Amino acid sequence: MQVHLNELARFRIEGQPRGIVSVCSAHPIVLRAALRHGRQQASTVLIEATCNQVNHLGGYTGMTPDDFASLVMKIAAEEGCPEKSIILGGDHLGPNPWRDRPAEEAMAEAEKMVAAYVGAGFRKIHLDASMGCKGEALALDDETTAHRAARLAAVAEASAKKAGGAMPVYVIGTEVPPPGGADHALTAIEPTAATAALKTIEVHRRVFAEAGVAEAFGRAIGLVVQPGVEFGNHNVIFYDSSKIAALQSVLTEEPQFVFEAHSTDYQGTGPLTSLVRDGFPILKVGPELTFVLREALYALDAIASDLLPDYGQRPLYQVMEALMLGQSGDWCRHYHGTEAEMRWLRHYSLSDRIRYYWASAEAEDAVRRLCEALRGQSVPLPLLWQHMPAAQHFADAPLDPDEVLIWRVTKSLSDYHAACGVGKNEQPASR
Repeated sequence: MQVHLNELARFRIEGQPRGIVSVCSAHPIVLRAALRHGRQQASTVLIEATCNQVNHLGGYTGMTPDDFASLVMKIAAEEGCPEKSIILGGDHLGPNPWRDRPAEEAMAEAEKMVAAYVGAGFRKIHLDASMGCKGEALALDDETTAHRAARLAAVAEASAKKAGGAMPVYVIGTEVPPPGGADHALTAIEPTAATAALKTIEVHRRVFAEAGVAEAFGRAIGLVVQPGVEFGNHNVIFYDSSKIAALQSVLTEEPQFVFEAHSTDYQGTGPLTSLVRDGFPILKVGPELTFVLREALYALDAIASDLLPDYGQRPLYQVMEALMLGQSGDWCRHYHGTEAEMRWLRHYSLSDRIRYYWASAEAEDAVRRLCEALRGQSVPLPLLWQHMPAAQHFADAPLDPDEVLIWRVTKSLSDYHAACGVGKNEQPASR
């Protein structure tokens, strides 16, 4: 089913909520799975890049917004996914990648980034200027955040008018902790207070009007709030709809908006369905998709080790371990404990910081060797039962490893797709 972002509030008001999955990943296999699934389901495909992942300077993927958009459209063409079904979004667009610099310098970079995103065709823009820069508090007040967001909105508006086509829609607000999951075991997460959510909207509405970008605020469709879901390195806090009655009242007072739910990874269909029903129709997922991709890659690595005498003992795992030990910057501040604990966290943490390493030449070579080794091999059923039981339908036939990887990512995407189709009289599926 095709869902337009500016229809989400109307669906909620009419009592027939519909949702949309926001795929937050730059991994080509994840993108291919999302686009193939979208074509098969005839659904809207919302793909978002984050400010750290993709920006005008390259981000950690090495891609600019133009590069990322070109990659998505190239894969879409290969998969037969209509371009009109695809929405590109920019997530947490603001000074965050440069927050170690003075605010004015960081904001200047953020302006260039926003212009590059909108110029490249991204039309769902999450404005997030909530994190302090050098010498500032870690989290900024609503007033300062709104002034910086309005400044970025003005850049986005000008860039869209120059590029032509549809004008952007906006999401405002942020969530705590920062995107990507928490670094410690969690016991509970409190939903955002209704008063805080209303204040965020009120301040942004006023400041945008004062800055001359009231028209942009009129296209704001979503507010990022904390629904009480999160995942850390070790565990997941699942959604509890009984805790958000007060927060839901915000949408009655502000019918222009829906809520955007970040960190919905690992929730499963039941909680996701409840989130959509309760006013959170934009479901962001990222680490879960690369986590299950890694799960499938490591299962194939183990299968190849058991099946093929010349393959070696889990060489893909060994390459990834060496990479992460040699370039520890993307995980060392986030994983803590004994050497043994940090070793398993490097590979299996739910925050999935191993995802930062898949684009390296060493990792790509190891994945290529794995796929070449198994391509066309007939994998016995017992080996699949041992290492990847749910993939038993691939047994005893010539194997296409790429199809196995896409299948595994699609299994998670299907949970989200099922949740996004919930209607008023439907019951949430069990997890």
